[in-house]
Parts: sequence; C-alpha cells; structure tokens
Amino acid sequence: MKETACYIHIPFCDHKCIYCDFYSIITSDNVQSFLKSLKKEIVYYAEKSSSGRELISVYFGGGTPSLMEPDYINEIIGCVKENFKVKKDAEITLETNPGTVNKEKLKRFKESGINRLSVGIQSFGNEELKFLTRIHNAETAIETVNSAASAGFENISIDLIFNLPNQTKERWLKNLNEAVKLPIMHISAYSLILERGTILNKMVLDGKVKIQDDDYDADLYESTIEFLTGKGFYQYEVSNFTKPGYECIHNNAYWNYTDYFGFGTSAHSFIDGKRCWNLSSLKMYMNAMGKDGNAVAGSEKLSLEEELNEYVMLALRSSGLDKKKFTGRFGSAWLEDKSSYLDLLKNENYLEMNNGLIKLTSKGYAVCDEILKKLL
Repeated sequence: MKETACYIHIPFCDHKCIYCDFYSIITSDNVQSFLKSLKKEIVYYAEKSSSGRELISVYFGGGTPSLMEPDYINEIIGCVKENFKVKKDAEITLETNPGTVNKEKLKRFKESGINRLSVGIQSFGNEELKFLTRIHNAETAIETVNSAASAGFENISIDLIFNLPNQTKERWLKNLNEAVKLPIMHISAYSLILERGTILNKMVLDGKVKIQDDDYDADLYESTIEFLTGKGFYQYEVSNFTKPGYECIHNNAYWNYTDYFGFGTSAHSFIDGKRCWNLSSLKMYMNAMGKDGNAVAGSEKLSLEEELNEYVMLALRSSGLDKKKFTGRFGSAWLEDKSSYLDLLKNENYLEMNNGLIKLTSKGYAVCDEILKKLL
C-alpha cells in the first residue's frame, strides 16, 4: 500500500488576524453547501485514485475548523473513511483556536474521531495577543489546553510566534516557560513572517509597525532551541519540537516527500510527482464542484531537477537526508558533486553524517536557508 496523507481546508473564520495569509472568510453562510461540495470532491478523488493507497493522516486546517460543530467534522471523517482506506491508527488532527471550544465540545470532537489537536495560541502575553488581533486571551489559551487534556486528548500541539514587534527575549522565554507547564507533547515555534497582502504587511510598509532585525530573530531562535531541548523536547524540523513519539505524522508526510491529497478551498495536492491546487474563492469552488466534479485551478508536473531540489530542501529542514533512499530515487551524482561542501559543513558542526543520514545540527538549523541556497 502506498502511504498518503490528506489535508482538508475549512475556510470559515470568525475573525481575520492581521498576519494571516491563509484563505478564510468571515461568514457562516454556505457552511452546509460547502460540506456538500467537499464530500463530492472526496468521492471524486477516491474514484480516480489507485486502490493501493492508504491514508496515514487526515489534517483539518483553515480557517478555523474548530468553529464547526463536531457532527460536521464527524460527517467529513465518515466520508473519508467510506471512500478511502484509512490506516487503523491514522493521525487525525484538528486545528483549534482558543475561544471556539469548551470541554464538552472537545469531548465530542474526540468522539468524532479527532485524536490530535493543534492549538493556535501564538502567545501567552495579552498585549501580544491584542497586537496579533487574536480573539482569545492568555487565560483562555491555558484553559483550552487543560480542557483538551481533561477531555481525553493526549496528543496536543501548540503554535507560538516569536520576534513580535518590541518583544524582548525575556518576554519570549516567558511564553516558552508557560508552554512547557501545559500537558502538551509538541510545539511549533515560528518567527513572525510578513506575508504579502496581509494587514500586518501594510502596517509595516506604512511605517506603523517596525519589525526587529534578522540578527535579533536569530538570537531568539537559538534561545528557543536551547530552552526547549533543555525541557525534554527534541527538534525534528526547523520550527518543530516534540516529546519522543509525538512527531506530527502529517507534517512528516510533507517533509518526507510523501504523496498527499488536498480537499477544500485553496488546498494543494501532490500525487505521483504532480502538484495541483484548488480554487480559493468559496463561490468559485462550489460552482466548479457542481459543474466539473473538481475545483482544480492549476497544476504542474515537476521536472527531475525540481523534484531533487524539493526533496533535499524538505529533508534537510526536517529529520535528515537518507542517502540510500535519495540515491535510489535520484542516483548518486548530486551527492558526489556536493561531497566537499557537505564535508565542510560537517567539520564546522553544521551537520552530522551518521548511518547514512545527513542531518543538520541545531547550529545548522539556525542558518538552514543559507545552507540550502549554496546546495541548490
């Protein structure tokens, strides 16, 4: 069976945060119409795909999937399981925003089949949350995680953002300290990124907000690695830290270049070396589903060189490049050509080479982008 992941985009939100560039809409209109279209898309790709596939993960992103009622999510999971072979212990994740759930709702999400939560906390500082225009405060964030644990969730991840405007190292380390007190197994810690078209980007362009420089960002990042690894988390990707055994299966599918289906507005798929992406507009998505049975906006077939570059980039950003798997797919010429530079990186402690695995060290993760530019 060919292992495959599945992403499902729920576009509905009750508020658009200033830094967010994911497709979302602030409305409850068409919630049921979207469900009908989404189920139609799932059936369409199930009929097209090989029966030799098995889903190892289902990930609900958005938008704010936790705004939906548990019965709504349960209906989607049921449709996926009716039409695809799903691994018995498949990871099924729901992105969850504090302020949209309570203990009872979380219990019902667990009963519907969700077995992993990704909670978008971003900060435990109320002033920082206010700046990010989040709908919750620090107390609600803590309560949400504790309620999830009480509801029976063991696999809980949280998202945090560092290098916010005027954020001191002391303030950031306080965020991390609050995080590790909670019953969580996984932390995604991201540097604040200016995305084109966001409200935050316009605020910076207009001079209303000033972003701190790259050196300060790097210092906070290195502090993050040092703090979390000292608290029993290990780094298995540039921005992701986990307790052993709780690596995100879905994200690892992306980083290990595993095939994945993407359903819903703006979702991307990568199947047999071909990438395609859906229409973003909800109205256009539903119209296309009604007319054509799919909502593909565009597609591309990657060249061998493009595949190799993506494979290397994703592997080195995460758990490492397996030389045996790499040569089986692309041959040995690239590794031979880059051997002297890889040896240099090893000698300077930017990467390790053990048992056929080329893996960046913490020092290497900190300058990952620069390394990849020289390699690719």
